[in-house]
This record gives sequence, C-alpha cells and structure tokens, in this order.
Amino acid sequence: MLLGGAAAGCTGTAGASQEPSGKQSSSVAPEKPESKKPSPSKSKGKASEKPSESTKPKPKPKVLMSTGSKSKQVRELQARLRAIGHFDRSPTGYYGTMTASAVSSFQGKRGLDRTGRTDTVTWARLTAMTKQPDRDALYPPTTNKLDKPDPRCLKGRVLCISKTSDTLRWMVDGKVVTAMDVRFGSQYTPTREGTFSVFQKSRHWTSTIYHTPMPYAMFFSGGQAVHYSSDFAARGYAGASHGCVNVRDEGKLASVFSQVKLGDQVVVYR
Repeated sequence: MLLGGAAAGCTGTAGASQEPSGKQSSSVAPEKPESKKPSPSKSKGKASEKPSESTKPKPKPKVLMSTGSKSKQVRELQARLRAIGHFDRSPTGYYGTMTASAVSSFQGKRGLDRTGRTDTVTWARLTAMTKQPDRDALYPPTTNKLDKPDPRCLKGRVLCISKTSDTLRWMVDGKVVTAMDVRFGSQYTPTREGTFSVFQKSRHWTSTIYHTPMPYAMFFSGGQAVHYSSDFAARGYAGASHGCVNVRDEGKLASVFSQVKLGDQVVVYR
C-alpha cells in the first residue's frame, strides 16, 4: 500500500528633538509637573487579582489509540467494545475506520465528545464497565461462521479456504489448528478455485503490479497469494482484493506463516 504525505514549509529610528539655543531669562528653574501616582489601595487591589479557576482551560485528555494504531491494546479495545455491542467483528489489533466508528458510537452513548479516538477518559469509562477479555474473546476463531470443510482438506497439511463462509482454516490431518476471516477478489479479478500448493513465501512482499504491501505472502497460483491486508482490517468487506486471499488478523496469519511449508496444499472452494 503506497503511502502519500501531504503538507498540512522592522526596526526604525526616530530623530531626537533639539532644545532651542539661547540662555534662560530667569534663574528660577521652571516647576516640573507632578506625576500622578496610583492610589495604594487601587494598586494593591490590582496586584491581588488572580484569574478565576473556572476561566482556566482544562487540559485535553491524552490520546492513547487512533486510526492507524496497531497493538495488543487495540485488540483489547475491540474485544471490550464487542462485549457491549459496539463492535461486530473479531478483534484484529488494527485501529481502522470501523474501530473509530465503534469508539465514536460508544462515546456518543456515554455523553463524551465523539472524536473516534480513544483517549484516557474514553478508555477509563470503557474499562470501568467491561471485564478484562480472556483469550477466547481476544482471539475468537472467526467472525464468520465456519462451514463444513471440503473433503480435500481432511488429509495432510492444508490451507482450507471457503468462499461460502469467507474463512480460512489451517488444517493438519483433518484437525483445525486455527481459523480466520478472509475476503477475495472482485468479479473483475476473481480468486481462482481449485487445489493448489504453496510454491513461494515472503514475509515482506510488495506487489509488482499494484505496488502495495503483501505481508506474510504465501503464493499458490500465479500472482495470487494468501496475505495480510491492512485495507481489509480497516474497511472489512467494503472492499475486495485483486484476486488474492486477504486476511485481516495479522497475528493469526503470522503464526500460520511460520508453520506453512513450501508444498503444503491450498484448497479454494465454494
């Protein structure tokens, strides 16, 4: 994914007046006007004045997480929001537009400023009314309901990918090791179906066609691969891939990437 940046890069002198030449006709010096001094009571009163406490601006709460953040704390935030009905998907650890919308929704319900950013006040309010999420809440199998695996997935080491349930299961000898949500190519760039094998892996790959990052790429058919997608993590099913199998949970995919070997089977089915 290409990132683009945006920009938002007298002295004077006055001449002194000269006194007129000539001697003073009187030896008596002219009286100087008396300078008025401020009343002691008034000056003391002004000195003792202090700004009212109510006029002092309150410091803004510190922002802990916002769009673009990626951490374990973001995953916890998502799990807590999901527990009270503000986040309708599995935690991913990535703070995208859907997470910002969920935070804004929570803030609105609690009478807070709807910034979509998680500051110290928002976090304190959320943690006070929700329980510490356990591992199952932080790492649920999938948001989408798993369907019955294809028979071809029941033997050996297989990335079992269903277009019906939009899920990927990493299976070994018929047992599910882990599962995650995925999305596919659009009707113009469809993801191929069939039985394939992993022929190339790359932890840090960039598309040579679209010049976008493809972390944890596992190629199985030409230029099509299973890989992490920050766009999928941020926008969900509002978008599509160019034919690859997108995964939005980077942590889960990183674990699978470390286990998959070249030659392992890939089954894409409906």
